[in-house]
Amino acid sequence: MSRIGKKPIAIPAGVTVKVDGLRIVVESKSNKLERDLHPAVKVAVEGGQVTVERANEERIARAVHGLTRTLIANMIEGCQKPFEKTLEITGVGYRAELVGTMLKLQLGLSHEVQHPIPSSVKCSVDKQVTVKLVSPDKDLLGQVAAEIRSYRPAEPYKGKGIKYMGEKIRRKEGKTGAG
Repeated sequence: MSRIGKKPIAIPAGVTVKVDGLRIVVESKSNKLERDLHPAVKVAVEGGQVTVERANEERIARAVHGLTRTLIANMIEGCQKPFEKTLEITGVGYRAELVGTMLKLQLGLSHEVQHPIPSSVKCSVDKQVTVKLVSPDKDLLGQVAAEIRSYRPAEPYKGKGIKYMGEKIRRKEGKTGAG
């Protein structure tokens, strides 16, 4: 039995959870999140709690039991208070600019990188080197942050590139001139 999957999820005040077949909808005053559920799990809302149970004991049901519970818990938490991710850009001439729903990045490439920002993700750029992303959807937020970071991940020799706020880059020593 999944230790995570069998824990019930408390529904806080101001958040409503509705299950309609294989679709779950989590709503608060300002946010609404929807997700399709896997048919191998059953989700029930009763007594101010959400419970996730397996439909059977097949391998896929055991695999998605804890995952489904965690995804629903993240939806409820995100509706209460949106998730945040901050990216830092390091390097001479490396900068970001927000133009409408496009994030324009100059990362030492021969061209300017333009990354579209989804409507449910709020983006702000501070001092051209800090990109802050906010969204109630934890999955989408992590995906957008990973896509932006993938254009130029921080490298270990000079530390140039894009990294998450607080991420430690293990630095390496470069070549020496001994010959």
